Amino acid sequence: MLVTAYLAFVGLLASCLGLELSRCRAKPPGRACSNPSFLQFQLDFYQVYFLALAADWLQAPYLYKLYQHYHFLEGQIAILYVCGLASTVLFGLVASSLVDWLGRKKSCVLFSLTYSLCCLTKLSQDYFVLLVGRALGGLSTALLFSAFEAWYIHEHVERHDFPAEWIPATFARAAFWNHALAVVAGVAAEAVASWMGLGPVAPFVAAIPLLALAGVLALRNWGENYDRQRAFSRTCAGGLRCLLSDRRVLLLGTIQALFESVIFIFVFLWTPVLDPYGAPLGIVFSSFMAASLLGSSLYRIATSKRYHLQPMHLLSLAVLIVVFSLFMLTFSTSPGQESPVESFIAFLLIELACGLYFPSMSFLRRKVIPETEQAGVLNWFRVPLHLLACLGLLVLHDSDRKTGTRNMFSICSAVMVMALLAVVGLFTVVRHDAELRVPSPTGEPYAPEL
Repeated sequence: MLVTAYLAFVGLLASCLGLELSRCRAKPPGRACSNPSFLQFQLDFYQVYFLALAADWLQAPYLYKLYQHYHFLEGQIAILYVCGLASTVLFGLVASSLVDWLGRKKSCVLFSLTYSLCCLTKLSQDYFVLLVGRALGGLSTALLFSAFEAWYIHEHVERHDFPAEWIPATFARAAFWNHALAVVAGVAAEAVASWMGLGPVAPFVAAIPLLALAGVLALRNWGENYDRQRAFSRTCAGGLRCLLSDRRVLLLGTIQALFESVIFIFVFLWTPVLDPYGAPLGIVFSSFMAASLLGSSLYRIATSKRYHLQPMHLLSLAVLIVVFSLFMLTFSTSPGQESPVESFIAFLLIELACGLYFPSMSFLRRKVIPETEQAGVLNWFRVPLHLLACLGLLVLHDSDRKTGTRNMFSICSAVMVMALLAVVGLFTVVRHDAELRVPSPTGEPYAPEL
């Protein structure tokens, strides 16, 4: 398993680098790239945002291992994960309103403080303290995915008066570097936890200086901006009306809830499946992120002028790949007949599918959901998504560890078949809808949503 993980990591990384280098050579420079004021503004944003992302990714490979290291049972670890998911739901529903009221810059600084506290709780072996840490992690995640983007868009349009058409270029670049940072973070986590022998708590301690630096840079270099015009109740009511009045939106929400709830369960399960066989968790995580980056690169190639495939086709392909991978996992995790290498390959396929799924879903949401209703509709999407993940973790792991793991993959397979049926339904509804097709590309590719 050790050799397999390193070989997979090197092979996937080489493939990603080859695709990205060929793309960079083929892509002509854009107008935004030659504007020095815009480049400086981008740099001020990236300095803070990338530090926040790096700190977030650094903690991912060893979270389950840390709880296991503290001798908690798998059911107890599942409850910790559920607590994190539940807090993400609760804080995610009000995050946009909170950020608008408090101020985007203050919210980004608050993120660095709450996430630092979350990391500090990992030093304790007290179960209640760890539960509080998971709640703080949910708040921090909600702020990470609302405050930073909101601050940038407001500054870009309102303060600097740059063309709105340049915003996708910023987030396309941020999406690529987000994947790259995740790959590097996995290697860094492996280095401090395993190679240096500091144990599974080391990545969480290492994340604290990055978070502190992000907060300091935001305080020093960023201006404050607000938006007090958005009422939470009105946002949710408008989102619900949009969801119920348009079948395309309802089907998209169904696909998102089913697909991403399975991904949350996968995030919980990959460590207990591979760790008993000596898998280097940081390298395995970096391999996952490299596979996801490869999927994103393949999405850009598939939707390019040369191949001109549509996001709807790639969304269908992503769901099919996950269905196949989960069926693989039901056999490779069968008690007494475990095959960790096959499980690892299936996990890589799931991450590859995620690289196809997220930009496809992002494109379709932008086309189907009115911009004014995006926040409200996404709030309604997230509720069933996290509820399904929580129920899966609580109910399915109320059995023996090995049979419970296989049962979880079996149920996830059934859930993904339901997602596939929803994709077929959506395909039937939109097959003649020219609005949901990618036009002949002449500029920047569509960027995955962060």
